[in-house]
Amino acid sequence: MDQTRRIAAYGICRDGDGRVLLTRSSAFTDMPGLWQIPGGDLKHGEHPEWAVVRAFAEETGLEVRVAGLHTVLADVGPLPFREVLLHHDRVIFDVAAAGELRHETGGATDQVRWVARDELGALPLMPFTARLLGVPADPGLVEETLRTAPRVELPAAVATPAGGPRGQRFAAYGLVTDPAGRVLLTKIAGAYPGAGRWHLPGGGTDFGEQPDTGFLRELVEEAGQHGRITGLLRVSHRRNPAARGPEGYPIDWHSVRVTFTAAVDEPTTPVVTEAAGGSTAEARWFDPAEARALALSDVAQAALEWLRGQSRTAPAPRR
Repeated sequence: MDQTRRIAAYGICRDGDGRVLLTRSSAFTDMPGLWQIPGGDLKHGEHPEWAVVRAFAEETGLEVRVAGLHTVLADVGPLPFREVLLHHDRVIFDVAAAGELRHETGGATDQVRWVARDELGALPLMPFTARLLGVPADPGLVEETLRTAPRVELPAAVATPAGGPRGQRFAAYGLVTDPAGRVLLTKIAGAYPGAGRWHLPGGGTDFGEQPDTGFLRELVEEAGQHGRITGLLRVSHRRNPAARGPEGYPIDWHSVRVTFTAAVDEPTTPVVTEAAGGSTAEARWFDPAEARALALSDVAQAALEWLRGQSRTAPAPRR
C-alpha cells in the first residue's frame, strides 16, 4: 500500500447558541457523506491561517477571523477507495464568523449546517472531528455511510508541476527552558538550509507520528534531553523555492512549523545523539539575552521574542 502525507487546516466555529458549524463531504472527495469541521488541505506555499479563511469562504460563504490556535494533531488511515495509507497533519484554529451562512453545490462540500451537541452522535463524523468535539466516534456508521454514499471516481495521483521537484514538510519544534531560565538551542549542520544558525530543537515528524511525540523524540536525538510539553505557542510556515539540502539539488519546499513550549526539569550537558549526517551540529543551553544576540533561524527568533515579552509582563517578585 502506498503511503502519502497531507497538511490541512480547520476551524472550530460556534454560534451564539453554542452550536458548531459542520460540513458534509461531497461525492467529489475521498470521504463522501462524512461530516467534519470546515477546512481542508493547504495549497503549496499557503499559511495554515490563510487556508482556513479560504476554506470557510469556499465551503460556507462566511468570512472568519482566526481567534487562536486550538491544537495540532495527526492521524493515519487507509483511503477507503484507494490503495493508499494517508497521514494527515491537521492544524486546528478557533475562528469567529461574520456574515450569512450560504453554500454553493458542486465542490468538496454538499451540505453545511449548525449542529447542537446532542445531535452530533447521530452524524457520521470524521474521526478527527469526533475527537476534537469530545464525542464517541461510530465506526459502523462511518463505514455504512462510505459504502452507500454517491461517489465520483477521483484521479489516482496529481502530476508533478513543471519547474522541478517540490514538497510539503510538517515539523515540530520547542521553546525549551530549564529551572534556571536558560533556553536550549541547536545549531544547523552545514549540509542543510540555514547552516550555522541557531535553531529551536525539533524537526520533521515521521509518518504516523503525532506532533508532540515527534518533538520530544527530536529533543532526545538533537540534545540528549528529556522534556515535557507545557503549551502550544504558534504555527508558522515558510516556502523556500530553491532549498538545497543533503539531496544535492534544489527543491521547492513548503514547511509548516508548529512550536511548543517545553521544560526540562533535570537538564544535562547537551549531546547530539542523532545519526551522522543529521541536521544538528551542536546543542547548548543559553541565557535568553545571550541567545538573542546569536545568528538565529526565524523560528528561534520569533520564540525568543515571545519569551522576552513574557518576562516583561510577568509580575515583579514580592520582597
